[in-house]
Amino acid sequence: MKGVRVAEPVVRSPDAFAALYDEHFPSIYNYVASRLGRDVADDVAADTFVIALRKHGGYDPERGAVRPWLFGIATRLVAQHRRQETRRYRALAKVGREEITDSHENRVINWVRAEGLQPRLATALAALPRGQRDVLLLSAVSELSHEEIAQALGISYGTVGSRLSRARKKVRSALGEDNDE
Repeated sequence: MKGVRVAEPVVRSPDAFAALYDEHFPSIYNYVASRLGRDVADDVAADTFVIALRKHGGYDPERGAVRPWLFGIATRLVAQHRRQETRRYRALAKVGREEITDSHENRVINWVRAEGLQPRLATALAALPRGQRDVLLLSAVSELSHEEIAQALGISYGTVGSRLSRARKKVRSALGEDNDE
């Protein structure tokens, strides 16, 4: 079902919704966990699917695939926890070296720690305006395309590009990098 545009009657089918949940829950969970921490990720990811089930009539397959629609719901829920997200980045900026579980985002965090960049990266992420942070993390953590991010956030493709460019520039600057790699 990956990338498939799910029509309303399919979303109403319990089996189809279960398949949708099984396919997309891990990526929604990882995205939310990277933004808010694992302590609330289960609840927020589950709430994403509760809202999706409740508002399946609001899903328009003509506007795009179901994946970005789900990430849009998750991003709006993350925004409701914005203070907690900012506190998480500030805490990450202060955290010393410690072993954490082996998920993709944790491997990235371990690499950042090993490079000594975590405090500056966390500070840079906390300082980004919400729109730029949303675009950057949907791209970096969830690997959504520009089109999917535009659909998820209800913004234009060009806005995605400009926010992503600005966010990357600010993060590079905070990390002391002047190149465009």
